Amino acid sequence: MRCVFCRIVSGDERAVKVYEDELCLAIMDIAPVNRGHLLVIPKKHYETILEMPLKEASHIFGVACMLAKAVKRAVGAEGINIVQNNGRAAWQHVFHVHIHVIPRWIGDKLDLYWPASLSSFELLEEVASSIRRELEELKT
Repeated sequence: MRCVFCRIVSGDERAVKVYEDELCLAIMDIAPVNRGHLLVIPKKHYETILEMPLKEASHIFGVACMLAKAVKRAVGAEGINIVQNNGRAAWQHVFHVHIHVIPRWIGDKLDLYWPASLSSFELLEEVASSIRRELEELKT
């Protein structure tokens, strides 16, 4: 059975469309966390953004940015979260790339816990060095 977003793209599953072009579709989230919550999905199936060609990923993020501006104005939001999850550990529940555009208001009850703590520059440099090595390998 195809994923729900593939069924929406093909027209086999109902959705409220907000935007569509040759590469992506934006729909209202069927279980919104706030009024105006929508999703931007590529028309082609990719489980995570890590599988997408950079050009397509750039395009859907550009569309998400454009829609964030429209959503903020349309619902009078005080802020916007743009969220994109990859893999179960990152809270991905539907395994077809999608970007959440979520309007926010102070005191809206949506809580994104972020247990941040300061790190040493030495540790940051060690991790950055590993990332730079991987990036160079990906470029070749």
